[in-house]
Parts: sequence; structure tokens; C-alpha cells
Amino acid sequence: MTRMAAGAPHIPAQTSVQKVMAQVLLALLPGILAYMYYFGVGILVQITLALLFAYTFEYLSLSARQQPLRNYLCDLSAAVTAVLFALSLPPLAPWWCSLIGMLFAIVIAKHLFGGLGQNRFNPAMVGLAVLLISFPRIFTHWSPPAMLVDNPLSMLEVLRTIFTTQPPPGMSWDAITQATPLDQLRTGAATGLLVTEVRQGPVFGHFGGLGWEWIANWYALGGLWLLWRRVIHWRVPVAVLLTTFMLTTPFYLFDPDANPLPLQHIFSGATVFVAFFIATDPVSGSATPRGQLLFGAGVAIIMLAIRRWGVYPDGVAFAILVMNMFAPLLDQYTRPRVFGHPR
Repeated sequence: MTRMAAGAPHIPAQTSVQKVMAQVLLALLPGILAYMYYFGVGILVQITLALLFAYTFEYLSLSARQQPLRNYLCDLSAAVTAVLFALSLPPLAPWWCSLIGMLFAIVIAKHLFGGLGQNRFNPAMVGLAVLLISFPRIFTHWSPPAMLVDNPLSMLEVLRTIFTTQPPPGMSWDAITQATPLDQLRTGAATGLLVTEVRQGPVFGHFGGLGWEWIANWYALGGLWLLWRRVIHWRVPVAVLLTTFMLTTPFYLFDPDANPLPLQHIFSGATVFVAFFIATDPVSGSATPRGQLLFGAGVAIIMLAIRRWGVYPDGVAFAILVMNMFAPLLDQYTRPRVFGHPR
């Protein structure tokens, strides 16, 4: 089993990649259960498909590279990639989304760069970005919150929709899907509606999207548990969330009719999810203390810029990938001063 090294004198730490990944999966569980409660069982199907394709490509890639199968198949890194990717998909996304996403995530973003610990970009976000660019229409088919659905889809109807890529007989996509809160805010602004008018829609909750705000709360709870377990560091999530809040507050105070509430940006979309589970990736992110703060702030700035001026309602995948490119530069210019060294 691949093990981590502690600091000098480099005594092996009492942990492993497998243990770390298992804790990440455990921290995601509350958010997954909340997701299933508010948006149906489709998310479980997406997770299952992503896991299936991820381990298929992991096995084929390890075999082609003549790597020890048991060690790497059991380290749970492919499982974490698959679950993070699946949680970024609409619950009723076609089955082949996981096939394409895991192909790019596992084979290209991970193994073509050298495998575990060598990937320059976050694999899950690479797979997601490929789908966002190639098949943007899929990301307009989000399930409405359970509180707004009179007759939720059965498991059989969910499976039929995912595997046939068509809505159940007698239904249309408009009947079983709707725009996300962020998408409705974007559409409303484009048509000249005030933010206060758009927020009167039933898809909005107290300070975020209906259902989405509670999922974000459970993600935050899982993230805080990872902080307590010292699996992740506080700098990246704090930088993402604090920068998001600080940048959006002045705009909201200046013109609340044209700019969403700062908490709307945090509790709608994937902000909290990204802050605790994506941007904290120790391989593709920054390794220095100041670099981690700048990395998190950069993710928030790019994410907000895409929401405001881009063609995507959220765009967190692109924010992560752009900052992945800058991570080596951040590490180079934010290295802590060596004791006794003049600079």
C-alpha cells in the first residue's frame, strides 16, 4: 500500500492514501444523502456508473503501464475521482457522460501524466470540463427539488431516462427538469428582471437554492470533519469562501436589485463543494501556505467572473483547471524562507 511520509526524520506516518481517500468518501456521505433526498435517486445511479467506468479504466491503464494492480486499485483514489465527478453531473445525465468523463479523468488526466500523485490537473474536473464544452445542453437538465415535484420519478423511470437518454413515455424534459437557481438568475438578468423579482421563484430557498443550500450545509459539515481530521488544510476553503463573500458583498450593497446576495453565491451551485473537496486536492493544488491562500482566492475570482460574464452559470471546473496551471508558479514564488537564508 502506498504510504505517506512524515516530516524529518522521515518516519513513516501512520496513514496511507487509502485511509485518506476513505475519509474523503466518508465526509461526502452526508452531502450525497442530502442530494438524494432533495433531487432523487438519480445521483446514486450516476455514482454507480462513474465508479464502474473509473475502475475499468484504472485497471486497463495500470495493466498497460505494468503497475501493481492490487496496491493502486485498492487505494480508493479512483473512487474519489468518480464520486466527485458524479456529484457534478445532473442526476438524469445520459450514461455515456460517465464513460467519457472517466476516460478523460482516469486515462488522460491521471495516467498519461504518470499516475497517482503525478497529475497536473484535477482529474474529476478535467472530465467535467470536457462534457461542459462538448455537451453543454446536458447541463440544462437538472432535476427540480423534491418539494416542487408532485409525482417523483420511480427508480425504473430514472434508469430508463439515463440509459435511453429520453424522458419517460408521456413526459417531456420540461416536465421533469428545470433550470438551477444560478441559471435562473442569469436568464432573469438577461431579460431585464431584477434579482429580487427572480428570487420570488419557487426554486429559491432562504438564502440560496431550494435544496441546494442544505446540500451545501452538509458538504460544509463533511469538510469541517476533514479539517478536524487534518486531511485538508483550512487555508484553501477559507480563501475560496471568504473571497467569494468579500467580492460579492460590495456589489450587493451598491445595487441589490442587480446583484445576488453574497450567500446566494455560496449556497447555490458548487461553491462549498469545491471549497472543501475539489480545490483542496494536494496534488494539483498549491503546496505552500501563502500559495494555498492565493490558489483558493484565484478559484473564487475566476468562478465569479465566469458567473458574471461567461456563458456558464457556474464554471467552477474551469476555475479549478486554470488555477491548477498556476499552482507551480505559486509554489515557486511563495516558498517559505529557509531558516538562516537571506531571502
